[in-house]
Amino acid sequence: MPERIGYRVKRLLLGPPLVTARLREEKLSKPVALGVLAPDCISSSAYGTEQMLTQLVPVVGVAGFALVMPVTGVILGLLLLLTLSYRDVVTTYTRAGGSYVVARENFGPRTAQVAAVALLIDYIVTVAVQAAAGTDAVSSMLQLLFHLDIHADKLWITVGVLLLLCYGNLRGIREAGRAFSVPTYLFVLTAGLTVLVGIARLVAGNLPQLSDADLHADGTVPVGTPGSGLLMGASLFVLLRAFANGGSSLTGLEAISNGVGAFREPRGSNARRTLVIMSVILGGLVLGVSALAWHTHAVPYVSGSPTVLAQEAHLVFGRSVFGQAMFAAVQVATALVLYTGANTSFNGFPFLASFVADDSFLPRRLTRRGHRLAFSNGILVLTAVSLALLLATGGRLTELVSLYAIGVFTGFVMATAGLARHHWRRRAEHRLLKVAVNAAAAAASAAVVVVFAVTKFTEGAWVVVILFPLGVWGLIRTNERYRTEQAALDAAPATATTETRSRHVVVLLVDRLDLAALTALGHAHALRPTRLRAVHVALDTARAEELRLAWESNRAADVPLELVDCPDRRLHHAIARLVARVTADGHTRVTLLIARRSYGPLTGRLLHARSGDSLAHAVNRLPHAAATIVPFDASAAIAAYRRRNDGHPATGAAAPTPVARSRDRDGGAARPSGRS
Repeated sequence: MPERIGYRVKRLLLGPPLVTARLREEKLSKPVALGVLAPDCISSSAYGTEQMLTQLVPVVGVAGFALVMPVTGVILGLLLLLTLSYRDVVTTYTRAGGSYVVARENFGPRTAQVAAVALLIDYIVTVAVQAAAGTDAVSSMLQLLFHLDIHADKLWITVGVLLLLCYGNLRGIREAGRAFSVPTYLFVLTAGLTVLVGIARLVAGNLPQLSDADLHADGTVPVGTPGSGLLMGASLFVLLRAFANGGSSLTGLEAISNGVGAFREPRGSNARRTLVIMSVILGGLVLGVSALAWHTHAVPYVSGSPTVLAQEAHLVFGRSVFGQAMFAAVQVATALVLYTGANTSFNGFPFLASFVADDSFLPRRLTRRGHRLAFSNGILVLTAVSLALLLATGGRLTELVSLYAIGVFTGFVMATAGLARHHWRRRAEHRLLKVAVNAAAAAASAAVVVVFAVTKFTEGAWVVVILFPLGVWGLIRTNERYRTEQAALDAAPATATTETRSRHVVVLLVDRLDLAALTALGHAHALRPTRLRAVHVALDTARAEELRLAWESNRAADVPLELVDCPDRRLHHAIARLVARVTADGHTRVTLLIARRSYGPLTGRLLHARSGDSLAHAVNRLPHAAATIVPFDASAAIAAYRRRNDGHPATGAAAPTPVARSRDRDGGAARPSGRS
């Protein structure tokens, strides 16, 4: 059979389909997995320190550059706790799903929906945050290197990159992994080199520092004075806000546990080693960037560019030709890793959605793999919602970060608390130590959620606070619907009667006399009913009479045509009343046949009504009645007609009869081929 146009376009864009037997081949080695799953986590070091400074500098001024170090220390301590806990997660639960699977196994499926909503929100916001930060890196390079300002175009650049990421993932995980793993290693190399050279110059005493004029340049965040923040009694609150913003440095830590199913065997061991490497790289970069910011006084800008990391690289490598080249390399690598950091969500979100849907808390179509063995529906949903979020916020990173950490750290709470419960119920070796580590990580993560919800509530966190319970409620309601449907269907065999009615009447619904109607008539005879009736619902008496006369004069129409009056033009009700009257004797069951003409081109579908399905739905709700659609390929009939007539339209005597021009009510009108 010829392929549909839609499938041919899909094959052209995505390549040949991958057969299900190749699914096992679509797995990642440790180096590729680090490149594919870790960029979200590692790349957050590019903006984590900057987000702390956006809260510190406007209140405590230059003192904020000193305070960033202790705040960074607290975040690194939390990173250590979470790394120890998530090593345990990927070792114990080698199936993809992360905190969702942990929560489901230890707290039950309903409570696990808290983790599901947290992770789904996290993935959506991650795409927007990472893509927006990547565009800020591009803007910073153009601004500092070429003095070009692309601020007005940043949103559309971000949107374009997001669509490219969607396309890459629709092609399949292996090709996406190969393409997206390179930027991770390039960023680790260039950013790591920036930190090492910067620390070396700091020790040598020749690392530059921004002047007071640079701190107060146009576009920078307002630089407060130390006294103002302290006199307002806001020092603790400011530190908490800085800590909440800095918590964005830990986003993506759960990506490996959520995507552990993408690893090659042995999954647990490979995922654990990759997680440790990722955490070490992240910790080193966050500490290094904060240390450089402490000395250089790289100040955030309101527009997001130039970024703190870009300013540090500019100062570290200097203005020589080599220095400018290194600065450009750092910015290109930063932009690429941030863009591909968004790709972590394209790996994690579809997998997680498939698990939640498999548990009947999301639509089950999210469990289906697409053309290239990817969860295409999940990828498309993630793309659509992320695009909406970017457009709503204008792609501004500061606003997006305000939506970030609640979902991330709620997922941490569910995973670590679930693992603590897991070990508490088992008498395994080092049980108490594992319980203590996971309980501490859960308590710390819960504290971050509270701090973030309180300190960032008015800056956008209220959206997540409101949507979170609504999302959990929606997932639970979806599950209840599925369970109710399943219970009703499972109970049907026990409650169904074996009553059989002795008479079978087939009612053929006729709207016009053409090949489709005659084909349906032949199908009706093949059913061998007790009685066969051809019925036309008369919405227009004059046209109905014309159809009756044409029907009587056609030798193929060997069943009398009955006209049913419908003065109120309620077609569905008229047909339902007719069927109900026939079955009212207690001995008759009815099959209603509806001819449906199918048209290939889009224009053909737009030109004809398609009411056959709705008519069938109305009849199928009646007892002892069933409606059947009899399809007819009108597009093939039209093509054959055109071949016979050399592509010329009918003229003169071959024009359609008035009957053939009657209004379509049963699923579309076909071009008549003449009377049989």
